[in-house]
Amino acid sequence: MLNEPTLDKLKELRLGAFADAWLVQQADPESASLGFDERLGLLVDAEWSARHNKRLARNLREAKLKFPNACIEDVDFPPRRQLDKTAVRQLATCKWIENHQSIVITGATGVGKTFLACALAQHAIRKNYRAAYRRLSRLFDELALARADGSYVRLLAQLARTDVLVLDDWGMTPVREAERRDLNEIMEDRWGNRSTIVTSQIPVAKWHDHIGDPTTADAVCDRILNNAQRIVLKGPSRRKQDDGDDT
Repeated sequence: MLNEPTLDKLKELRLGAFADAWLVQQADPESASLGFDERLGLLVDAEWSARHNKRLARNLREAKLKFPNACIEDVDFPPRRQLDKTAVRQLATCKWIENHQSIVITGATGVGKTFLACALAQHAIRKNYRAAYRRLSRLFDELALARADGSYVRLLAQLARTDVLVLDDWGMTPVREAERRDLNEIMEDRWGNRSTIVTSQIPVAKWHDHIGDPTTADAVCDRILNNAQRIVLKGPSRRKQDDGDDT
């Protein structure tokens, strides 16, 4: 029979959920009718679930999604939005992450680009992938600070390891020379290795001109768009809806 020293050992082994579940079993007379393997399986399930939930919560927190509660199940498909339900269901399989593909979401302000991007990233986290969200202008500032304090290479390596990187609000401000180089470095690291979600009000056809330098623009656009799945959202701004929902 498990005693206090054994409980202490379980906690020292960081099997707290296992120990708690065992105490629940001990207090439940019906557990006595279960076989050893069944009871052990329930204890292992309790520990696995606790660790899975902790990892999920940690990964969601570290992702810093703009809409952390956004999920694919809440995405709606009114006709005027022209969002293909079948395509979204296919993205929910996360095959695009396994194949290191990108997703490009374009459309006017307020049509729900960021919500959809966060929903896809949140779903990836639920499938045990690591994700991160950055507004592109803020990321450029972060990289500039990293370059100044000597952590630039480390930050690039961190971004390169992220399974799904959301780059939000592409094209909101003119791109400076250092930012072009930063963007090229990020996409070079991720090409063929990781997946990227880009949202933009600017149509893809205008991205090359927005970047400015033809050589860098060719490299960046090729790495983002070559294997990307494109979603163009239509309809009026969803921020004007009475309920304030941005889905």
